[in-house]
Amino acid sequence: MDFFDYGNRAEHNIELVNPSSIEKIIRLGKVLSLNESSRIIDFGCGYAEMLVHWASEFGISGVGIDIREQACRRARKKIAEKGLNKRIEVVCGKGADYKFKEHEFDIATCIGATFIWEGFRSAIQAMKLAIKPGGSLVIGEVYWLKSDIPKELVERMPAVTTESEMLKIARQEGFDFKFIIRASDDDWDNYETSNWVGALKWIEENPEHPQRQDMIDMLHREQDLYINYTRKYIGWAMYVLKPAV
Repeated sequence: MDFFDYGNRAEHNIELVNPSSIEKIIRLGKVLSLNESSRIIDFGCGYAEMLVHWASEFGISGVGIDIREQACRRARKKIAEKGLNKRIEVVCGKGADYKFKEHEFDIATCIGATFIWEGFRSAIQAMKLAIKPGGSLVIGEVYWLKSDIPKELVERMPAVTTESEMLKIARQEGFDFKFIIRASDDDWDNYETSNWVGALKWIEENPEHPQRQDMIDMLHREQDLYINYTRKYIGWAMYVLKPAV
C-alpha cells in the first residue's frame, strides 16, 4: 500500500488535507488581496477546499491539479454542489506534467505538495513560470524545528530543510518572503489524528479486506512517526513569496 492509497481511505472525513484551518486559509486570501479578477493555479489541490473557499469568499477563479482520481472526483462533486463549476476546474494528473500557459495566473500555490517537483527550490522554479509579472507564489512546506535532528529522520526525509535555508533559496530564485502563516500544535494534532480516525474507521468497516493488515501497519507507522518525531522536530507553514524588488 502506498501513501496515496492510505490517504484515500484515511481522509474519508477530511476536506483540508494539511495542518491548517479554514480561518488561516481565509487569512491567506486576504494577505493575497484576492478578488473576482484573481486567477489561481493550485498544484496538488487535494479536495480543492482552498479553491472552493477562495471562490466563495473572494470570487476567484482557477484550476487545481491532483494526481489522485479519488480526490479529483470528490473535489469536482463538491464544486458542482456549490455551483462553482464556471469558476473552478479540477484536472486529474501529475502536477509536474500539467501544461499551463506561462505567466497566465496571478497566484500559483502548492500547499504541502512540493514532492511534485522533489523539493522547495524546484517547486519555485516550476511555479514561477505560471505567474504574471508581480504575481505571488504560495508554498506550504515542512521545515526542521531544531538542529539536532536524529540521523534516521534525516535519512527518511532528505528533502526537508530549515527555514533559514528556504529563505536563502527563495532569494536565490528571485523572491522575497512576504508573509508566513504557521501551523500550530493544535493544527498538527487535528490533521494527524483526523487521519487516524479515518483509518481506524476503514479498518473497522473492512474486517475481511485483503489490505486490512497493510492499512493497520501503515497507520501504526504514521502514528510512530508523528509521536516520536514529527511533533518534536518538524514544523509546517504557508509561505507567501513575492518577486524581489
